[in-house]
Amino acid sequence: YQGLAGRSTNEVLQLYAAHGRQQKLQRSSVVTQLHRAIKKRLKQDLKSLHSFALELSKDFRRQSKTCIYKVLAAVQGIQLQNEAMQMFQIKAFDLEQSLQEVTERYEKEKQKRRALHNSLVVSIFNDRIFSYFVEIIPIISSLHGYITSPICLYTMHLFAEAHETVLVKCSRPGHASINKTFQFERVYNDLESQDAVFADVAPLLTSLLDGYNVCIMAYGQTGSGKTYTMLGPQLEGNFAFSIEDESELGIIPRATQEVFRLISEKPPGSYWVEVSVVEVYNNEIFDLLAKDSYGKVFGIKRDVVTTKEGKSDVPLLTHETVENASEFLHLVNKGLQLRVRHPTLVHAHSSRSHLVVTLTITTVVFGDSFGTSWEDEQTSQRLNKEVSCTFPQKMRDNKSTSSSGASSPVQLEATEKIKQVKTRLQLVDLAGSECVGMSGVTGAALRETSFINRSLSALADVLGAIAEQRSHVPYRNSKLTHLLQDSVGGDAKLLVMLCISPGQKYLTESMQSLGFGTRARQVQRGQVKKKNFPVPSKAK
Repeated sequence: YQGLAGRSTNEVLQLYAAHGRQQKLQRSSVVTQLHRAIKKRLKQDLKSLHSFALELSKDFRRQSKTCIYKVLAAVQGIQLQNEAMQMFQIKAFDLEQSLQEVTERYEKEKQKRRALHNSLVVSIFNDRIFSYFVEIIPIISSLHGYITSPICLYTMHLFAEAHETVLVKCSRPGHASINKTFQFERVYNDLESQDAVFADVAPLLTSLLDGYNVCIMAYGQTGSGKTYTMLGPQLEGNFAFSIEDESELGIIPRATQEVFRLISEKPPGSYWVEVSVVEVYNNEIFDLLAKDSYGKVFGIKRDVVTTKEGKSDVPLLTHETVENASEFLHLVNKGLQLRVRHPTLVHAHSSRSHLVVTLTITTVVFGDSFGTSWEDEQTSQRLNKEVSCTFPQKMRDNKSTSSSGASSPVQLEATEKIKQVKTRLQLVDLAGSECVGMSGVTGAALRETSFINRSLSALADVLGAIAEQRSHVPYRNSKLTHLLQDSVGGDAKLLVMLCISPGQKYLTESMQSLGFGTRARQVQRGQVKKKNFPVPSKAK
């Protein structure tokens, strides 16, 4: 500004204009240079971008090809899987068809098996008559508390001549000699084991689950081994049977184990098992599983009645639910401790009552296709689901139910889709027939002997009435025969183990027992009835 001093306005304006033009030229030059630099840089960047685009295009094509190959491989894999799935479905369908055919064949074969089994039982046990086995146990056996017979003035030989024959030879001074042969379905000698006896009994238990009632009883004179045959060796003191030596177990524990083994092969929950234990003492029935208000087991007197259907029944009889053989044997041992016993000259631990152990099996079947097709998977699953509702936990915990006519949890909550089939296994250890002169009993024991002999005579009278086909059978002459009415004259398969003693001292009693067995073997009862299961529907 100092150079402008003293100059005119025009000069100043000219100077400003010149200065402005100069600056404009300078800015124009800078812009031109900047434009050139930018243009150059843009060309370089465009060239680099072009090169990058080319590389990116090449890489994209390369990756696209890779992805296309992968997609094609995946599609081919899916196609192969689909083909494999179709093949699997075809095979599954074929297997399902084969399984259905096998199931149908299995059902037919099972029906044939049952028919053949029952035919076998007919041929072995003879459904239409009483089937008797004979077990000969030496009277001198110390295991059962027997005593050795004194020297007699006569000789007797009693032995098994064959598997079905007992031969008795006896000569006495002043008497005609005895030479008799008795025929039975099976004869055992004193050397045969409990295993051999049960092997011939076991087929009856399969019939039990096939819908037949079964009764097994031991008959014979006192001290002949009936309790040993039915229970096995008993412990001293409490008279419970010992389970330490399994080879010595009798029919009752073995039969129970076999029944639960057969049940274990069926769908869970398809069977409901109850047990009762009674004794017939002095022509009175006592419930050996009844409990007092403190839960202690003691025998309570019960009565036997005939229902409207003509069946024998014991009202208010205690039935305990059991789920395995151990629970069953525990209850039986409790009952055995209450059984009346009294020593005699023949037997140190003589049973003074008839013991009747009853195992009631309720078979639960469901739906329209129930029957023998329980093994079918769908039926089994449905059965398991519905049984959980049918048997409430509260009822399972409270296992004791009273009255044989009372409804079980199955009956209380049964629906129209549920059908029950009850079968019963009765195991009977009869008190022995007794000669007062031999046993030496007096007082109360003498009265017991009188009731025992009268009840066994009543049993013989019942068998005689059935054998002679009388219009009236005197079941009510004794509480024993009234209680066993359904088994002796009803629809049960009945097997009697006839136990005798070959000692010379017991000739009269042995001959009477053999005569009883021979007479009873002639009984013709007709075809044993089966508890009908519904016919299974054909698998769809």
